[in-house]
Amino acid sequence: MSVAALDLRPLRQAHARLADLGVVPEAAAAMRASARDAVAALRREVLKEVRGFSDSANPRVLPELAMHAKAHVDEVLRLFSGAELGDFAFVRDHARLRAEQRFPLELTLHAYRCGHRVLSRWMRDGAEAVRPESLDRAVAAVADFAIEYTDVISAVMTAEYVVYTRVVAAAEGDRDAELLNVLLAGYDESDGRIARLLRSGGYLEQRRSYCVLAIRPPNPAEMDSPDRARRILTSLAELLSATTIGSLAGLRNGVVVAVTSTLRRQSGWTQPQSSLAERLVSMLLQWGPSVLVGVSSDHPSTSAIPRALREASVALDFAGVDRRVVLFQALPIRSLLAHAGGEYVRATAPAWSVALFAADAKADGNLLKTLTALADAGLNVQEAGRRLGVHANTVYGRLARIRDLTGLDGQKFHDLVEMLLAADCARG
Repeated sequence: MSVAALDLRPLRQAHARLADLGVVPEAAAAMRASARDAVAALRREVLKEVRGFSDSANPRVLPELAMHAKAHVDEVLRLFSGAELGDFAFVRDHARLRAEQRFPLELTLHAYRCGHRVLSRWMRDGAEAVRPESLDRAVAAVADFAIEYTDVISAVMTAEYVVYTRVVAAAEGDRDAELLNVLLAGYDESDGRIARLLRSGGYLEQRRSYCVLAIRPPNPAEMDSPDRARRILTSLAELLSATTIGSLAGLRNGVVVAVTSTLRRQSGWTQPQSSLAERLVSMLLQWGPSVLVGVSSDHPSTSAIPRALREASVALDFAGVDRRVVLFQALPIRSLLAHAGGEYVRATAPAWSVALFAADAKADGNLLKTLTALADAGLNVQEAGRRLGVHANTVYGRLARIRDLTGLDGQKFHDLVEMLLAADCARG
């Protein structure tokens, strides 16, 4: 906030009132003599009343508090020496520091309220030292000035903190978006800029496991709403907030994609932690039916994240309302083969498969059901009949019909696998 945007009239009037009463600049000499004590008292009062400063793990917080206390004493002393109101740049600078450090704004404002008491006493002692004609009026004028001063610095602090917080959030959002794109697309390890970006995000740390999530609602059209995507991102952050699992997430091709990571082991001498992917699956099942999730396997390096993205995307294709969270490594090989090659099989389907599927449709699906039952029964026709609830001769009859249509023998392993895979691909 610029000084021009502030209403400084009340503070100027209070300052002018002090000059009319002879407090400014006469009190400056006495206040200068006790300025060091005022700084110390200001710091003590804040630390006593606002525990957040002492509790902070940031080593810069306490030294910067002392510097800021001295800056306020210097500014008040300057004003009591007869100088004009300044631009409060020292307050704006401090606000940017606090926003950058994510130090809570309410703690700084509380510190200003505590500081108000110390500065008021210091200014009043200075006023009393010059023995004005009307001590009561001088003390009242000092009290007014202290109130207006605290209001102004609080307004400047709040406005600058909020503005700078938005700037920092936007910058971090841009960095996170770039970092997510780099990780998902793959990167050149020789690129120094990319290495610095990864290092700043903690993605070059050793002994970490990485897992990618692909998330969307059951109805993909819902992702056209930005609010829906934001709700998923917020919900994911809340789900992981109580864990040691880190997450970098964003929207990509209509799907929320999250790169998650955690320590694989504490050191080279310790046992690996449990599977990150399996931990995530158990947590994600708490979400309920509002989203579908594909979960990749664990990977030990950021270089494998593009592969993990492909795994999560494939797993998401298998998710549905009856199976909301799908772990890639739990998918059957037969399902993966059909998923990977189904499009090619459907595009160039062999003639025997077309005939088989047409006949199966006329038979109410009993031909393919027979092939599946035979596979489940280990090629035992008697057992397949029991599973289907029909006589073995009925099974033999269906197998003969299939052989006539396709030229393939359902009692031969390779022929049976060929027909079942073709059926899986046809289902898409």
